[in-house]
Amino acid sequence: MSKNNDATSESRRKGTVVINEERCKGCTYCVRFCPTGALEMTDRLNHKGYNLPTLAYPDKCNGCDMCGMYCPDFAIFGRRIGQNEEDE
Repeated sequence: MSKNNDATSESRRKGTVVINEERCKGCTYCVRFCPTGALEMTDRLNHKGYNLPTLAYPDKCNGCDMCGMYCPDFAIFGRRIGQNEEDE
């Protein structure tokens, strides 16, 4: 039963984010400027000692890439689910 709920949840998702954890400096811009509130900062640290963001609410993410547009270190970007790989 749980597996069906996960599949249904997965099919409703519009977007996702990709995070390059080693480039992240924990500035929180991605979290602050996410229009849907899908991102949160975590207690996890990268090798430089910076806290990392995570996609805490995947169902809220629409893949708009606002996180990527505001990231000064090009450490995160959003993409719409179902986007062709050759479009990147």
